[in-house]
Amino acid sequence: MATLYEIHWETPQADRIQEIVTRLRDGAVMLYPTDTVYAIGCDLNSQAAVKRVRQLKQMSNDKPLTFLCSSLSHISHYAMVTDLAYRTMKRLIPGPYTFLLPATKLVPRVVMNPKRKTTGIRVPDHAICQAILAMVDHPIISTSAMLPDTLGDFPSMEMERFRLFDALDSFVDVIIDGGEECGVEVSTILDFTTNKPSVVRRGLGWDALQEWLVVEE
Repeated sequence: MATLYEIHWETPQADRIQEIVTRLRDGAVMLYPTDTVYAIGCDLNSQAAVKRVRQLKQMSNDKPLTFLCSSLSHISHYAMVTDLAYRTMKRLIPGPYTFLLPATKLVPRVVMNPKRKTTGIRVPDHAICQAILAMVDHPIISTSAMLPDTLGDFPSMEMERFRLFDALDSFVDVIIDGGEECGVEVSTILDFTTNKPSVVRRGLGWDALQEWLVVEE
């Protein structure tokens, strides 16, 4: 049975964040809110926890896992960032965008595509995520926790987050209740692993992106 932490979504309580970070460093898997959907995650450096996340999501070992960084400067430790990628990310983060980038040696093999050596990175616009990242001082895994129902995904209704908590209670160690509804729209994914950047998935933030994103040839 998971431990439930009620965390204020705007002003996270430091003592509770510290407890969660201690659990993550010990290999815990958590369910937590982001600026898009609720996510399943763990400490990037805990291989055992990363493997549990893969098993829970039924993800093959060759599928890269997205992780969260606290800032653009933090991203540069884990990915090779071109001038175009830097300019684009500087305008978009923090926000609901995932960037596919060539991974550096700091990215554990267990989270990236072993053939392409690429990874997905986000900088979330969410106080709870940022509080955890600041205290743990390195990235955390982020993969959608949304489960299928008759509508395909959980609808955005207040009671639905408790349904999600109940469904995953036996599979995770920590559940963070930010007091928010479950989001249903995933992030927009931008691929910067080639010379010509591309949009892999249109998600949350796509409308705003179209207004001013200029992709150079």
